[in-house]
Amino acid sequence: MFRKLNVRRTAVFLMGVLALCALMFSSSVDAGQDRPRSTQPATPAATATPTPAPQTARPAPSPTSQVPRQGGRTAPQLGEPPPPPKLKPTPTPTPPEEIDPDSVVRINADLVQLHVRVIDRNNRPINNVPQGDFHVFEDGVPQPIESFTREEVPISYGLAVDTSGSLRSQLPTVIEAGKSIINSNRPGDETFLVRFISSDKIETVQDFTANKELLNDGLDSFYVEGGQTAIIDAVYLSAEHVSEYKKGDEGDRRRRALIVITDGEDRNSFYKQEQLFARLREEDVQIFVIGFVNELDKEAGFIRKSPRERAVNLINKLAEETGGRAFFPDSVAELPQIANEIIRDLRTQYVIAYNPTNKTQDGSYRAIKVTVDQPSSSSDKRIALTRNGRLARKEGQGGSGPKPPPVRLPKKP
Repeated sequence: MFRKLNVRRTAVFLMGVLALCALMFSSSVDAGQDRPRSTQPATPAATATPTPAPQTARPAPSPTSQVPRQGGRTAPQLGEPPPPPKLKPTPTPTPPEEIDPDSVVRINADLVQLHVRVIDRNNRPINNVPQGDFHVFEDGVPQPIESFTREEVPISYGLAVDTSGSLRSQLPTVIEAGKSIINSNRPGDETFLVRFISSDKIETVQDFTANKELLNDGLDSFYVEGGQTAIIDAVYLSAEHVSEYKKGDEGDRRRRALIVITDGEDRNSFYKQEQLFARLREEDVQIFVIGFVNELDKEAGFIRKSPRERAVNLINKLAEETGGRAFFPDSVAELPQIANEIIRDLRTQYVIAYNPTNKTQDGSYRAIKVTVDQPSSSSDKRIALTRNGRLARKEGQGGSGPKPPPVRLPKKP
């Protein structure tokens, strides 16, 4: 009897469980039908992406097929200048001229051209020296003078400014002095601007132009920047750029110069001094240097010279080797007067061309010296200044090949 009672209770319990499960299943179905289903996939939350900081565009280095390397370092190059102005005057066409077959001028590619300054004891230019008073020597041997003139010719020059931290306080006055030099340019003169710090920061701010407004704007854009100053590299590249500009143009008689403003302390150049001066001997570029050396240390080591002495020696050698001039101002107040003297020196020069008697093409260095006869008055001593020498051509280079064809002059009307 108890067994039948337990069976009934178990059956009742199971029926109750089944009824409860059926009720729960029904409720879940109804809830699923009432909630709308989404047909779109869930969109992940957006992640904020930081905006990259703007970067100042820097001029790319000039392309070159062979870049010198030494000690694992790549030689520095002048950065590309900004694009030239788009508006250019249309040249007036020149009517063709008749050629007189009987008028022939032969070009002598062996002539060596010198730009000579003549000064007195007080460094004042002397402008009335006749040709007969000049004497040219190459390796101590007198040389025949083929041409002589004091005629003013166009000047192509570079202005290279050290914008490292050492010139921070002088930069505003340096910019004004540069503008004084640029504003003295005459028709035909052209200038280019370079700012330099380390080897990888030697930048052409403005390439050669006669437009004074562009040049002054370029100077106004100069700013001071940190880095290890590379003066030798800056002079090497800038002088090379001046030398190559319009080189080989027919009838080229322009004077070429480079004006450098720096403290004179080279800290990390790619090129060595020997390489720089070997290169300068291949170029007819006069170098004028304004050296702010007073802030450099005067204390010398046991073996090495002091930083100031090394800077002074480098600046003086740059001027002496190229027939230029060095200035060592005590303050920025002297810059306007220095600018006027550089302008005067560039304008008051004699141009002498001589035909070297030594025709050997061996690439050797030839020392050059120019002397000038002294007047009867000893108080008016004359001093002739020009570059110290040149490198002779090597066999197979330059003008050692076939002679150029004769140039025929236009027939006179």
